[in-house]
Amino acid sequence: MNAIDIINKYYSTNIPLKETLLIHSQAVCDEALSVAHRHPELKLNETILETGAMLHDIGIFLTDAPSIHCFGKEPYLMHGYLGGQLLREEGMEAYARICERHTGTGLTKETIEQYQLPIPAQDYFPETIEEIVICYADKFYSKSHLDRVKTPEQVYNSLLKFGKAQAETFKEWHERFK
Repeated sequence: MNAIDIINKYYSTNIPLKETLLIHSQAVCDEALSVAHRHPELKLNETILETGAMLHDIGIFLTDAPSIHCFGKEPYLMHGYLGGQLLREEGMEAYARICERHTGTGLTKETIEQYQLPIPAQDYFPETIEEIVICYADKFYSKSHLDRVKTPEQVYNSLLKFGKAQAETFKEWHERFK
């Protein structure tokens, strides 16, 4: 099954949310592929980048975020974890990992426990280069403001609320991928 087939399977009735998901995911995909084209030395797998970027937010429909047409029951922070579960059921482990690991610049077990975040306490860090590039690309695009692209400075500042380490990780990624 390709990314659009998976999206169509889970987003057949909520058309406004499907449109939001597709616009956001395509922007993330375009940015990830742009990194691949700027940096051929990274030997990025463009199929993984494209499919992973299109599916990284597949779990949003299960969350409660009415401003972007999500009317599920779970906290929005769980969308990556829930998307990972969905994609594992589809037999798509590599893409499940992308879903789980794109929040901020990754979450630690300690952070999850300290702030009592509503996801199972374990480390969720992007590990493969494709996971990192998709996580990086995602930071520039919001689902609530589809017409905007954040500047690197805006991304950095938005990540500061999650701690300096998150912001500094993004800064390192930006230096590497710009």
